[in-house]
Amino acid sequence: MADQLGSEYRAPAQSSQPSHVAGAEDSKGFVDVSQDREMGTHEAADIARVEQVYKKLDRRIIPAFWTLYFLCSAIRSNIGLAQTMNKSSGHTLGMVLNLTPKQISTGLALFYVCYVLFDLPSNLLMSKLSPHVWMSRIVVGVGIIGACMAAMKAAWSLYLLRLLLGIVIAGMWPGMAYYLSLFYPPSRTGKRIGQYFTAAQVSAAVVGLVSAGFQKMDGLGGLVGFQWMFLLYGLIAIVVGFALLWWLPDRPLPPGEVRDTTGWKKFIPQSKPALQGEDARVHYEDLTRVYHNRPWNMKDLLAVLLDWRLWPLTIMYFGVVGVGIGTQNYGTVIISAINPSLTSIQLSLLFAPIWVMDLIAILIVTPISDRFHHHRALFFCGPVLLQITGLLMSTFAGGVGSWARYGGLLIIGFGLGPTVPICMTWTSQIFQPRHGEVGVAAASAVVSGLGNLGSILTTYALYTGWESDAKAKHPYMKSNLVMIGILCASIAAAIINMVLLKVIDGGKQKQISSGSSVMEGQAEVLDGAARRELQQRGLGRLWFRR
Repeated sequence: MADQLGSEYRAPAQSSQPSHVAGAEDSKGFVDVSQDREMGTHEAADIARVEQVYKKLDRRIIPAFWTLYFLCSAIRSNIGLAQTMNKSSGHTLGMVLNLTPKQISTGLALFYVCYVLFDLPSNLLMSKLSPHVWMSRIVVGVGIIGACMAAMKAAWSLYLLRLLLGIVIAGMWPGMAYYLSLFYPPSRTGKRIGQYFTAAQVSAAVVGLVSAGFQKMDGLGGLVGFQWMFLLYGLIAIVVGFALLWWLPDRPLPPGEVRDTTGWKKFIPQSKPALQGEDARVHYEDLTRVYHNRPWNMKDLLAVLLDWRLWPLTIMYFGVVGVGIGTQNYGTVIISAINPSLTSIQLSLLFAPIWVMDLIAILIVTPISDRFHHHRALFFCGPVLLQITGLLMSTFAGGVGSWARYGGLLIIGFGLGPTVPICMTWTSQIFQPRHGEVGVAAASAVVSGLGNLGSILTTYALYTGWESDAKAKHPYMKSNLVMIGILCASIAAAIINMVLLKVIDGGKQKQISSGSSVMEGQAEVLDGAARRELQQRGLGRLWFRR
């Protein structure tokens, strides 16, 4: 890109000379909002125009991402519900396929083995190829594998399909975060990641509720309830995946630049640009202050992998995603242990509110974390503490049948909501200005990939994979305590990362020129979008911003 990343926002109606938005920076890079009163009508109109442009992007990208994430999450996680569906008829997943709890745990864990191995290669390929085609490829592949799961007949077919599902879905979650960084500055991504991340929570809730209907279809057409569930979700995902080829926009281009459609690229369906005309120019000029786009090489990739900031984020993700997947896959099993007299339909209905609480927390916390985006660690640690509280309650509060223990699960759901979006947003916020596009692609993939080792722990070693734990005085007490342990590690990693960023980076604003990585003595770009939001919200004089 021709413009330097650190250049100021250029108002649409002005010449190519930089024009400063209202509010001057002091020597530490903070904004003096005392000049807000002097902001002219023209500049205020420019800010409103920028906001309108991002709202147009939201309408094009967020609903599509929400839909694809909903379907992929449903297909990935509905195997957890299949363990208890139509239990009275002998048509659960384990009964139909003659599986032991250990074999089911193995099948669940195999998915994450491939997910971890292929996350980084998938994201790196996406950064080199067409992002919108890559996202479409993921959804179509997930749909095909999901539909084939209706034909499982034995343990080997479960193992094979879970392995294949891990391969085709690898890169989806970090790929979505990377894709978003192509269109939005870091200060704007947290809320939007939270918006489409709600699809996972709605999916978990809806799949739980709809599974009650699928159980009523048991035996229809020779298929049991969970087979109908796998088949229909898979077919819908295939259709949506192909539709995304024409809906999702490809990476943004400078105004006037034409996309290359020669060679193999001429066979790729061309979607309509996200923005056109003056909107595209306003967006380009706003984004070039933080968007770092240049061809990357192995040296750039190695610099990302050797960046110490990567590993605390990975530990943070390890804990929260491990607890999230453990709750998602074994939520109905835990509820059943709380009250063994519940029917399979009642278990499905009680499973859904956990994810409604998760959804509510996302909608409340992630927008606030964007407003105070220099304090991501605090917004991460608070919900993690809620998860720990919920796990203690679900283990020790009352006896068998205690609603207080079920209330603990609801608290776990609320605490889970914002943690993963905040972790991925913080990753983008840290690595985009330092390493550019490859930084976001590689860092988000490593954090998501290695972090999902926590999912392997909770799906293979805990709960049904730890058979003696189910027979303890407090069922699954040891599994819950292990999850509390990894959550404590996540909190410690977040605090260490926050402190080291302050100490090592010195709190200095560093400026990055286009096409270069952060060097010692240079400064990190000050996100102009965040500065405008700071001025509009009047947060500049608060004590923690001084």
